[in-house]
Amino acid sequence: MPVSDFELVEAWSQVLALSGVQAGQTVTVLTSSDTNAQTMRTAILAARARGAIVNRLDLLPVNGGTSLSRDPLAFVGTTPLTGNRAALELLKASDLVLDLMTLLFSAEQHEILAAGGRILLAVEPPEILLRMVPTEEDRQKVLAASKVLRAAREMRVTSAAGTDVRFALGDYPILEEYGFCERPGRWDHWPSGFLATWSNEGTAQGRIVLDRGDILLPQKSYVQEPVVFTIRDGYVTEIEGGLDADLLKGYMESFNDPEVYAISHVGWGLQERAHWSVLGLYDREATIGMDSRACAGNFLWSTGPNNEAGGTRDTACHIDIPMRNCTVMLDGDAVVRNGKLVNGTEGGQ
Repeated sequence: MPVSDFELVEAWSQVLALSGVQAGQTVTVLTSSDTNAQTMRTAILAARARGAIVNRLDLLPVNGGTSLSRDPLAFVGTTPLTGNRAALELLKASDLVLDLMTLLFSAEQHEILAAGGRILLAVEPPEILLRMVPTEEDRQKVLAASKVLRAAREMRVTSAAGTDVRFALGDYPILEEYGFCERPGRWDHWPSGFLATWSNEGTAQGRIVLDRGDILLPQKSYVQEPVVFTIRDGYVTEIEGGLDADLLKGYMESFNDPEVYAISHVGWGLQERAHWSVLGLYDREATIGMDSRACAGNFLWSTGPNNEAGGTRDTACHIDIPMRNCTVMLDGDAVVRNGKLVNGTEGGQ
């Protein structure tokens, strides 16, 4: 259903308030050719209403002739900021950057955050933003789960479909996504509501089996038949199955980079307002699939870069794979059991 400007301004007002935007602060709205016009327009109105000094920085798109998809996460690392020092300095001088373009996995995003700036990514359609407007309760839920994850040294994931994989933990930071950025140097994504970390390099071992209805991103497709991944020493070494497996292998091979097979972040969804079925209701170019990533009780794992966590792997291919009906255990205690959150998010028995 269409969203009124009034509703979206109110939503932005709540997000900006949670992000601590105050009169006199500088908010820069970063846009490109595929930025949603209503999202941009209402963000500017809400920021001005809070007394912020608002800039709009519009940059020409890149990667169009390289990426195999129009999804902004189909080819990561190189952005319109790459080599553009003048634009970068404006963003570094801003208190808050509203990223309506997508800077994820870029060196420039790290530089902005290191300078003390805050970045909030918001590229989903307005109706999805409105349905998952973040709250303080979202933050508390993610932080409670983060405390459990931070103390863990092993994640084991199993499923009735045949998944049994282990990840050693502790070398990398925790990714806490709850939809707003209230402190200097923080990045977040609206909408969201999930938790992740990166396994220690070379430690992931086991087997992951995608069942019917699990999701591949950026393909934005529900798996129609099982896909089996063999994981050895932190890398996917085999992908077996039918057509879904063949198409995924062809996509990954197109990058001609062995690092596309490395295990990236692993975690689970916490957002009760996210819905697994939503992906099937949208054209593939209309959404990046945040419902799938954040849906409460899903196990989300990925392949490719780890530079978001301070690592050195910056391959352009990033695959996110949300899965249903998994059990996620931290040091033997379940935080997700058969696709359902345990004890609300705070660990298991």
